[in-house]
Amino acid sequence: MNSIFERALGEREFAKLHPKIRERFGFSSGDGVASIGRGTMEDVRYARWAALPLAVGASRHIMFPAQGRQIPFAIENYAYMDGIGRETLTINRTFRFAKALRRFDATMIYSEGRERIVDYLGNKQHLAVDLDVWAAPNGGIQIRSGEQRFYEGPLGFRFPAPLTGFADVCEWYDDEDGCYRISVSVRNPIIGAIFAYKGSFQAETIRSGKSAIPLQAMPLRLERRD
Repeated sequence: MNSIFERALGEREFAKLHPKIRERFGFSSGDGVASIGRGTMEDVRYARWAALPLAVGASRHIMFPAQGRQIPFAIENYAYMDGIGRETLTINRTFRFAKALRRFDATMIYSEGRERIVDYLGNKQHLAVDLDVWAAPNGGIQIRSGEQRFYEGPLGFRFPAPLTGFADVCEWYDDEDGCYRISVSVRNPIIGAIFAYKGSFQAETIRSGKSAIPLQAMPLRLERRD
C-alpha cells in the first residue's frame, strides 16, 4: 500500500524527493514502521496579537503562544488505519520549553473526493485543512495549507480566508550537515505573521505496528467528514 504522500504527489513527483525524505514520508500502515526524530528548534516565535486564539488552540494541540531559541524538539510520524478504515499518518511535534511542554499534532488522510491530503489539526479533529504538496527544488517536501473547515457534531462550515492562518512547511535533508531541517510559517492574508519555527533534527525509522503506536499519538476524537 502506498503512503498518503505518495498518492498525493504521484510516482514521478515523489521520486524527486531526497531518499531521506522519501524514507520519512513513504511508509504506510502496512509497513509496520514509524519515524522518530529528535533535535532543536533554533527559533520559535508568535505574534503577540494572536496570543489569545493561540492559547485556545494550545489546549487542543494546535500551535501555542510560546517562543524562544534553541528549544528541544521531537517529531514522531506514525502510520495506521483509523477507526473507519482510512490510511492515516499522524505527526506529533513536542516542544520542550523551560516552563512547559507544548504539542502540535496533525492527523492526515488522503481524501478520494477532494483528491488531496486533508489534515485534521489538533487532538480532536475539529479543524480539517486541505493540503497542497510538492517536491521542493532541494529535494525536500513542500506543504501549503488551503481551505479550512470546522466540524463539531452536526455543525460544519468553511472558514472565510481572512479569518484563517495559512501555513507553509518545508522539510528537507541537509547532506552537508547530515540532518533533517524544517521551516514552518503560518500567516494571515491580511494581518501577516502568526506563528513560525525552524530548526534541525535527526530521525530514525523504527519497527512498529498498530498495537505499538503510543495512545497519546492518536486523536481523542474521530471526524468522518473531510
